[in-house]
Amino acid sequence: MGHAGLPFKTRLNSGPACPNLREMEEILEVSRLRVARGRTEILRGVDWRMRRGEHWVILGPNGCGKTSLLQAVTGYLSPSDGQVALLGQVYGESDWRDLRLKVGIVTSALQASIPAAETALETIVSGRYAQLDLWARPTRADAARARRLLRFVGASRLARREWAFLSQGERQRILIARALMARPRLLILDEPCAGLDPVSREEFLWFVESLASRRAGPSLVLVTHHPEEIMPAFTHALLLREGRVFASGPMARVVTTRGLSGAFGARIRVRKVRGRFLALAAHHRGPGAGL
Repeated sequence: MGHAGLPFKTRLNSGPACPNLREMEEILEVSRLRVARGRTEILRGVDWRMRRGEHWVILGPNGCGKTSLLQAVTGYLSPSDGQVALLGQVYGESDWRDLRLKVGIVTSALQASIPAAETALETIVSGRYAQLDLWARPTRADAARARRLLRFVGASRLARREWAFLSQGERQRILIARALMARPRLLILDEPCAGLDPVSREEFLWFVESLASRRAGPSLVLVTHHPEEIMPAFTHALLLREGRVFASGPMARVVTTRGLSGAFGARIRVRKVRGRFLALAAHHRGPGAGL
């Protein structure tokens, strides 16, 4: 495989045009992806295709390769074999630094890199330049867009509040606004509900639902361990187990008792309640049981 930094090479779709071409546009195509470090294979033979209009959930146990897959997709982890194409650009044949501006990422890993004294407005503007610890001087247009995004995420009152004094739920909303600043076509939410209390989590998830329901909004990828965090607007799921794809496809076909039980290696009963998934894992008696 090549490396990022080479000139763009766009792959063109062949064949006759059709009225729904824009809706069928491929956002992401991963083919036979393999990531190995030393003798350890982290990902093996991963195939994944995501089209415009689809919203995906990635599920799987700890250590199954979810984080490595995201890093490979966004160009932060070089594949050992296979191919990654993002928005029509092929990894190794395109400058991934420019392409990352079209992909928004919301992850707790960013939080430690945001200066405690940076205001919410400044944090949002930093997304326009893909910077952490904003040093570029915001333009009037940048500030105006950042304020509109603050209103959109329901956080207008937080514009001048410093990062250190934001709650976890407020931080997640600010990070989503930051990710939207560059008008991304793909938004990745990497375990965004970690650290949220039950009320804040529900408020946040319904905000994500409203974002996913916008026709002009970005395609979403949600990474989670918890099926109950899957909102109705999500259309497809990818189940990983031990670095491989265990199941992939429409939500109703993948997020099932059989699917989750196989991916997690334990009996998990799945049912739907009012459009939301509920997953219950079977109890295993272990050491200390009966004491």
